Amino acid sequence: MAALSDGSQQRFFDPPARTTYLVLVLCFLTIVAEGYDIGVMGTIVPSLLADPAWKLTPMQIGAMGSAALFGTLFGSYIISVISDLVGRKLLLISCVVLFSLSMLGAAWAPSPSFFSVSRFIGGLGLGGVISAAAALTVEYSPTEKRNLNFALMYSGYSIGALLSAVIGIAFLSSHGWRFVVALGASPLLAVPFLIKLLPESLDFLLARGDDARAQRLASRLGIKLSAPRRHTDTAASKPSLGAVFSEVFSQQNFWTTICLWVAQVAAVLVIYGLGTWLPQLMRKLGYDLGSSLSFLAVFMLSSALGGILIGRISDRLGARKTIVGGYLIGALAVAGLTMKGSLVMNYLLVALAGFGSIGVAMVQLGFIANYYRAHARASATGWAVGIGRFGAMAGPMVGAYLATLNVDVKWNFYAFAASALVAATAIALTRNSRSSDAFVETAGVPLES
Repeated sequence: MAALSDGSQQRFFDPPARTTYLVLVLCFLTIVAEGYDIGVMGTIVPSLLADPAWKLTPMQIGAMGSAALFGTLFGSYIISVISDLVGRKLLLISCVVLFSLSMLGAAWAPSPSFFSVSRFIGGLGLGGVISAAAALTVEYSPTEKRNLNFALMYSGYSIGALLSAVIGIAFLSSHGWRFVVALGASPLLAVPFLIKLLPESLDFLLARGDDARAQRLASRLGIKLSAPRRHTDTAASKPSLGAVFSEVFSQQNFWTTICLWVAQVAAVLVIYGLGTWLPQLMRKLGYDLGSSLSFLAVFMLSSALGGILIGRISDRLGARKTIVGGYLIGALAVAGLTMKGSLVMNYLLVALAGFGSIGVAMVQLGFIANYYRAHARASATGWAVGIGRFGAMAGPMVGAYLATLNVDVKWNFYAFAASALVAATAIALTRNSRSSDAFVETAGVPLES
């Protein structure tokens, strides 16, 4: 089978379409839940500031909002590794349960400190969900649609964030912020379906030598496994922590790992920087509050649709070239907002900025997941997401710092455009992957059960 462009792995099975769609839909729903969890904080900030019981200051609100990001940082590094050791399915379901329960804790928090602790615990689960969902989506997608399917799956983040805003508009004034937060626990209702329908990773089962279980699962899913030839270095195929480190930081992959991490930090800095400051920046350009918020809505919607489009393009042109081109478009669009244009033109530029930031970042995570061998895929993705948390924390701070300097608003756009250029350069400098999976395709002999 032809290898995926820009660093993919050889495959030893092709999933039927029904299995691909099943995994895609289930993983999409978990990412929607993740997007709601992360986006809800921005939705409830006005109500938290107005809460007469807690009497919070903006600095306290900022600390509470950062709690989940810190949790995601730890979750990306710790829980994603566990996924490569005990399996994708168990970790994905456990993380959904964890962050859903944390939303109940935050909704009923008796104090700001309890709220922050709950958000931190939820962040641990959020960090693990991303990497496990990425690994499963990539594995159960046909080679020619891996980037598109990953983008479809990860578009759930933008959908979830928009959903939190819509629910906030509908219920915040009548039911209060606690009700809006508590709705974030609704994914618990989907856990029985995840347990029953979501398949375990065949890559994981075969890597740990559980061929009989892999064959039973493959038969149930309608997948015909080819007889795998074990890699000559058997230690490399075992799902151990040492094997994960050896893959991610090998002499061959070390440079690309650093480049991918730099790209992730730079990309997420743009996403969280614009996501936090775009309405305020547009107000400084002369728009009223309503129009400024509509720019944010356009930014999020274009990112969701743009990620799907970019995924489709990357399946045709290659992920690396598509990601670099997308970031260049995003950088030009962000910089273009410094020039006073018509309302329609500014909406177009904001849409292109969403396309060239969040949309591209969706495909970038798929590129990361595809680059490494199966036994390290979730860990490598999770670590990249964890590194990206530094960009998430830096983005709002960049906007705040520039605001304290009282410089022209255009310098905010220049700073975020420069960060997009850094991401493009880092991706352009990555190397092609010459590694193969721990198991490679052979002559098509059925695996013995």
